[in-house]
Amino acid sequence: MVKPLETNDAREFFASCRALIDAELDRLIPKEAESPERVHAAIRWSVFAGGKRFRPALLIAVGRTFGACLDHLLRTACAFEMIHTYSLIHDDLPSMDDDDLRRGRATCHVQFDEATAILAGDALQALAFQTIADDEKLSSDLRIRLISELGRAAGVPGVDRDPLEQQPQCAFRRARDPGQLRPCRASTGALDRGRDTR
Repeated sequence: MVKPLETNDAREFFASCRALIDAELDRLIPKEAESPERVHAAIRWSVFAGGKRFRPALLIAVGRTFGACLDHLLRTACAFEMIHTYSLIHDDLPSMDDDDLRRGRATCHVQFDEATAILAGDALQALAFQTIADDEKLSSDLRIRLISELGRAAGVPGVDRDPLEQQPQCAFRRARDPGQLRPCRASTGALDRGRDTR
C-alpha cells in the first residue's frame, strides 16, 4: 500500500493522501460494468469528479498524529468521502439547489437524470456504512461506534448545527452546506484507541 508522505509540506501530504484515497475508492466502488450499470456510472461520475479529498486527508492526518495505523484509518476516510459526495449529489438536485455544474462539469442529475442521481446518492450513503462495517482491521466495538457517529452526523441531528454546538465525541459534523463534512479532533483520535485487537 502507498503511504502518505512523512512530510511537513501540506501540499505534498494532501497530494499523497488524495492518490491513496482515490485508489481505495476505486477498489471499493463497483465498476460501471457491474449491474445496475447506470447507477454505478453515476456514482463514479460524481465520486471521481476531481474532489480535493480534504476531509479524508484531515482524518488521516489527525489519526496519524494520535498514533493510529494508516490501514485502520483508510476505509473510514473513504466512508467520509462517500457521505460527502452523496450529500453533494442530493444537494444539486432540482428540488434542492438545482445546480447544473459541480467541480466544473455537469452535475449527476444533468449528466444522467434525476431518478438516477437520487439512487446514486442513496447507494453511496449505504456503501459508506457498509465500508466501515466490513472493515475487519477495526474491532467490532469501534466499527459500531463509528457507524453510530456517522449516522448521527449525516442524519437530521447533523443538519444546520453550529460547530460550537458539537459534542466532543462526534465523528464529524455536517455543516450548513450539506456537503461540508469535517472530521472532529477528539473522535478521530478515538480511531487510535480502536487499535486494540478484536
